[in-house]
Amino acid sequence: MSLRRVAVVLGLLEMFGPISMDLYMPALPQLATELNTSESLAQATMSACMLGLALGQLVVGPLSDRFGRRRPLLVGVGLFALLSLVCAVTPSIELLLAARFFQGLCGSAGIVIALAVARDLTEGVDLVRLLVMLTTVGALAPIVAPVVGGQLAPIMGWRGIFAVLAAIGVALFVLALTALPESLPPSARHARGGGEGFGVLLKNRLFLSFLVVGAFGGTAFFTYLASISFVLQDSYSLSPQLFSLCFAANAVMSVIGAQINRVVVRKAGPARMYAICTIATAVAALAMLLTVLFDAGMIALLIPLALMMLVGGGTQSNGTALALADHRDRAGTAAALLGTAGFAIGPLVAPLASLGGTTPLTMSLTMTIAYTGAALLVCLTVLPRLRRTPVGVTIPEPVPPGL
Repeated sequence: MSLRRVAVVLGLLEMFGPISMDLYMPALPQLATELNTSESLAQATMSACMLGLALGQLVVGPLSDRFGRRRPLLVGVGLFALLSLVCAVTPSIELLLAARFFQGLCGSAGIVIALAVARDLTEGVDLVRLLVMLTTVGALAPIVAPVVGGQLAPIMGWRGIFAVLAAIGVALFVLALTALPESLPPSARHARGGGEGFGVLLKNRLFLSFLVVGAFGGTAFFTYLASISFVLQDSYSLSPQLFSLCFAANAVMSVIGAQINRVVVRKAGPARMYAICTIATAVAALAMLLTVLFDAGMIALLIPLALMMLVGGGTQSNGTALALADHRDRAGTAAALLGTAGFAIGPLVAPLASLGGTTPLTMSLTMTIAYTGAALLVCLTVLPRLRRTPVGVTIPEPVPPGL
């Protein structure tokens, strides 16, 4: 398979996360009303799925290192489709929360295995460029899904949207079955990963710093996902259709940022682009917070938000490539930890931040704190090593004293 075809297939498989969130996001207020629940619990349906996506990766990643990529992927995608139907018919918020958790648990297979396959096939700057192509394909979900969801919500409601998710799960199962060959040969499948693999990775200080930065970034981005529909529709009175267009425009900014990174990374290198994009995201988040504090209005809020999406488009692919660079022999386990870091903290923070109601201030303040924490950590761990870093991917570890 050509890299472009691989990127298309892997990008479609990595759509599980965004499409599980974005397709029914315009219907969150409707869901809260119909199930007679609070905004916070309605947001928690997204949190439950995200937690499932996080924890499932810790299981699927090591399994894919041991048994190959295809079998865990097919099982996960098939169960995702089935659980989407369960979500569509659930009668209460409690059952919906449980179904969403297991839906995310199974859907995690597409996310973690997509990264592992990319690392199986490429390395160095080529890995960054493949991840950018993968991100671009996967970014079609947050562009298309909220627009489609905004149109479907008035017609079929949130239950019908989950039925659509089930159909998408079936289509992705067929795609994985017919178009994705095994990338991990039998000779490479031994008892790697698991507890031992996690221990090796977590003892690597640089890899650990990438995990923490990923957790900060995931917290900020999930806060955005969980809050933006309430902020724009309730605080600024946008219709579901106009909200979906604004959300899709931000996703387009993310794609543009990823493409700029794809061009520039050959000369600047992944480490420099990673540092620049992370710091720029924190600056944009602070600007958004200031617009809210000075009550500058919706347009003033949307401008720095769009800038965050633009520079954020160059953060994830560089950070993932840097973190996976030295761990090809346990790519599934490393991808699982990276994915879990990005998915695990945000679902806990976002509902807590909105307990008193979701407002522009709660969203912007939470995002600013998270992105600023990420930028500070990058300044402490990545920037000091840039003078010793070539244009390639690997960041040298500091030389121990006396050597």
